[in-house]
Amino acid sequence: MILSELISPCLVKNDWTQIQHTPIRHITQYIEEVTTDSLFVCINNTKYDGHDFISEALAQGARAIIVDHLPQNGVLGPFIVVSDTNKALAQVAAKFYDYPSRDMVFLGVTGTNGKTTTTFLIHEILRRSDLACGLIGTMYNQIGDQRIATPNTTPHTVQLQKLIAQMAQENMTHCVMEVSSHGLKQERVLGIDFNVAVFTNLTQDHLDFHDSMTDYFEAKSSLFSRLGNGFSDKVKAAVINLDDPAAEAIIALTPSNILTYGCKGQGDIQASQIVIATSGTQFTLSLFDQKWAVSTKMIGLFNVYNCLAAFGAGVAIGLNPTQVIAIIEGIAGVRGRFESVPNTKGITAIVDYAHTPDALINVLKTAKSLTKGKIYCVAGCGGNRDRDKRPKMAEAVLKYADHGIFTSDDPRTEDPHQIITDMIEHLSQNHYEIELDRKKAIEKALRMASHGDTVLIAGKGHETEQMIGTTAFHFDDREVVNQYFSRLTL
Repeated sequence: MILSELISPCLVKNDWTQIQHTPIRHITQYIEEVTTDSLFVCINNTKYDGHDFISEALAQGARAIIVDHLPQNGVLGPFIVVSDTNKALAQVAAKFYDYPSRDMVFLGVTGTNGKTTTTFLIHEILRRSDLACGLIGTMYNQIGDQRIATPNTTPHTVQLQKLIAQMAQENMTHCVMEVSSHGLKQERVLGIDFNVAVFTNLTQDHLDFHDSMTDYFEAKSSLFSRLGNGFSDKVKAAVINLDDPAAEAIIALTPSNILTYGCKGQGDIQASQIVIATSGTQFTLSLFDQKWAVSTKMIGLFNVYNCLAAFGAGVAIGLNPTQVIAIIEGIAGVRGRFESVPNTKGITAIVDYAHTPDALINVLKTAKSLTKGKIYCVAGCGGNRDRDKRPKMAEAVLKYADHGIFTSDDPRTEDPHQIITDMIEHLSQNHYEIELDRKKAIEKALRMASHGDTVLIAGKGHETEQMIGTTAFHFDDREVVNQYFSRLTL
């Protein structure tokens, strides 16, 4: 593509006419990927500043470089100056791949907790409604029946547009996407034309990345303020959890049609008469003046909210409500989300992704309501992440569990001992112990448990790797549980 065509969506602040006819065959923000005919976009994020690699990019053959300021060292080059390189990257990436989301119905799900389950449910609802639907999420990306591993909830900008273009080429008519606060703040999703935005909830997370909860809210809410108030044949709608304290503020920012949901007697979509059991959850679902009895295999009040959100998304794009409910009732659950690991010892072993204080409280409350015996909880906190939530995680464990075992999550480059110290420093209760080795911690909890007890292993859920230092080691909580019980039967 010719540079002048590629740059057309951007507001350029310098004279770049001498390079406007330059052919561009590749776009990247990573210096390692720069080759001949590349457009290099200098992104300044928490890990590096692309402006520091301008000389290397030129040496590697970059034909043009987008910057937000010219180099102070006097280096001359084919520079294009813009106000915001994150926005420019999203604009040129979408242009390069010919705006692939434009002809699709695009659904985005954001919030602190429940994104993965809600996204999975919506994807299943659309697929089982015979709609060709792609998926972009934490566990994997999916095009048709092909699943693609992913390192990030929201892929980086160019990879994201390339993925959506692949979906369009494979004739996907719909796509549902988990939208992270990182992806929103870094403008990775700027070039996507969202039709439906779903809000699950807002609680503390990612304060290592965001300056404050206000900054976190602003990132999340931007998905809704961008829905726009233009008119077209495609739906523009927001599905919002009215029970969350942030709901009214998000509603005020949303220019599109709005569907609200909740479990506290308000909302367009409501759940009432909720009965939670070890076999699943039953409730009455109301949509305006219609009512249905719902029986789902998924357990817990948090999953009722997830079901309501997914139901709302289905209704928003015009699916039959009764058919949507039938599909929800046929879904067993999501891997690593309150997932029970079967065994013959009468112990309820639960693996869950809960890694925020609110999520941990919710799963512990659910476990407590279903457990006749004791609750043992294995939990930790990720390294190089929000330190402020560490004591809150430990407090949640000790409030609802009979015994806590604090262990390593993904320590990354932090000292695991320091992470645990941050967790326990101000605890007033002492019914816990420390075992840094996660495998040993899980096995210890299982040994302590008896028939009728519950062991909740929190933090990693579906994940199959543990980051220690900068190395990813294979680790799967479910495998550890299965191996433990298998040894007992030998």
